[in-house]
Amino acid sequence: MDTKLEINQEVQNALIEQIQPLLGNNATPKDPKQPKTPAQKAMRKTFKGTAHLANLLPTGSVLAFQLLSPAFTHQGQCPTAMSRTITLGLLSCCALSCFLLSFTDSVRDVRGKVRYGLATFKGLCVVDGSVMIAPEEAAKYRLRVIDFFHALAALLVFAAVAAFDQNVVKCFCPMPSEEVKELLVALPVGIGILCSFFFVAFPSRRHGIGFPLSRD
Repeated sequence: MDTKLEINQEVQNALIEQIQPLLGNNATPKDPKQPKTPAQKAMRKTFKGTAHLANLLPTGSVLAFQLLSPAFTHQGQCPTAMSRTITLGLLSCCALSCFLLSFTDSVRDVRGKVRYGLATFKGLCVVDGSVMIAPEEAAKYRLRVIDFFHALAALLVFAAVAAFDQNVVKCFCPMPSEEVKELLVALPVGIGILCSFFFVAFPSRRHGIGFPLSRD
């Protein structure tokens, strides 16, 4: 669990560093000791809340994106069409993993070992075929309609995380207009706020691959 928290903190710090150029392109450099304006404080607090949404995504997907994005985009340069294609493939794979891993769950066997599986409409299908769980126990993990909304929310959160990544932005939009810059700041924050409200109102009870484990 400590490793999970440390990784999430590193992801949040990286996200906060990514947003700074977007927030400060139109302003001259200031003394770090000079107090921030109320608008800047509000934006920073809002973004910090959005950065915490990374905890709702599979750790492996977010970490892979943060590690591979600078290399695949050549630090945001994307000098060739191939680099843009590879970056698009990275975004697609990470987004797909965030969506699909939302349908995974975990269960403890008779020896207390954690077993992962895929939730289906009939119950939990354990990945390790050598382990069998009782049908009535597997039925408790069956797929529900709310799971699809959680998966869609996870997909939107990852899109917001990707939109805050300066390497991705510079790759696909090297010279954004002022309107685009405002959109790149406001839209992900709006998505983050809406998804945070959704997860608070309808929390996920699943503990799938890449998510914190249950103590039970």
